Amino acid sequence: MTTSNDAPGGSDRPALSRCVSVEPAKFAAAHWGKGPLLSRAAELTGPAGFTDLLSPDAVDELLSRRGLRTPFLRVAKQGTVLPPARYTGSGGAGAEVGDQVIDDKIMRLYADGATLVLQGLHRIWPPIVDFARRLGAELGQPLQVNAYLTPAGNQGFATHYDTHDVFVLQVDGAKRWRIHPPVLPDPLERQAWGGRADEVTATAEGRPALDVVLAPGDALYLPRGWLHSAQALGERSLHITLGVRALTRYALVEELLGLAAEDARLRATLPFGLEVSDAEALEPELTETVEALRDWLLRAEPAAVAERLRIRAWPTARPAPVRPLAQLEFADRLSPEDRIAVREGLRWQLVDDGPDHVVLRLVGRTLRFPAYCAPAVRMALDGPSVRVGDLPLDDDADRLVLARRLLREALAVPA
Repeated sequence: MTTSNDAPGGSDRPALSRCVSVEPAKFAAAHWGKGPLLSRAAELTGPAGFTDLLSPDAVDELLSRRGLRTPFLRVAKQGTVLPPARYTGSGGAGAEVGDQVIDDKIMRLYADGATLVLQGLHRIWPPIVDFARRLGAELGQPLQVNAYLTPAGNQGFATHYDTHDVFVLQVDGAKRWRIHPPVLPDPLERQAWGGRADEVTATAEGRPALDVVLAPGDALYLPRGWLHSAQALGERSLHITLGVRALTRYALVEELLGLAAEDARLRATLPFGLEVSDAEALEPELTETVEALRDWLLRAEPAAVAERLRIRAWPTARPAPVRPLAQLEFADRLSPEDRIAVREGLRWQLVDDGPDHVVLRLVGRTLRFPAYCAPAVRMALDGPSVRVGDLPLDDDADRLVLARRLLREALAVPA
């Protein structure tokens, strides 16, 4: 038996509702992976604007006092990414790093028209860490978060497309966006726009599908592949970009091919002396290989593919942060009256391992428990908070042992 808590979030999806102005079901049916969606500030729910996630003051804090290093910052000017040596240097006495962002260098570059790109904010800025985790859970997909600070009247990057979907949240100032249809629908990560630069440039010269100005509090959804460029208007512009790195059907193909190595016919050596550049000579081998692959695919087990995708997908999203000192102190003084809850965003599966044990699968590791602990593990990790004394075990001593292990393994947290 397997129990897992990796399903997408609830039907209300409050984080998504801050990004799109339509109901989640309508967004999924009409826009997700299909076409852009512009949402004005007045149409969105939740806090007004996005300064609770990031603000100009927060950007100053990151650039001046947080010891930011590359690659958490990129700088671009006139469509060209500047070398980090232009804006980084020594961290000072005892820091032993040579790539720390230097605030006065950044100030000069920005004053001269450069765009600042804060990268990986889902790892370094607490409000975005929390929001990205919640939105990722609601979408069932991992997120990456960048922010773009562009001086008045400047454009950071030329027209291009991304290989992942994006939600653009306008924080400060105004920015004009020109959106064109894809030159390659649904591009994979290895199909970046640079390989189709001429097509992108030619398409960008035509009439845009969408030409809009985003004001503070506005949001824009773009599926992967849609061409876009953005230019700040009469003042600086700050916007957040949430990139959704969704798995594709091609990922299923890749995992199926990985499993196909189990088939002896597909591992067979090509004939001695075969000239592989000769299409006529290759044709019989190609035909037999296609037949063997077809036969194998008809026998492919969904469970085997799902396990490979679990190993591939789970590490792409991190659970909520834990406070190591407070966590260990809580575990040490734990009592049956205390309450614990699953660590938000934790990915896990509990599977049988023979008659006497169960195995808890996690990201990059597994834990083994006696089979009689399975109901208590499920209760602790699958739902709202639980009182330690209510765990379904024989006595409080066993309950405390299990609860402490869950806390020290960073699977549960104080409720």
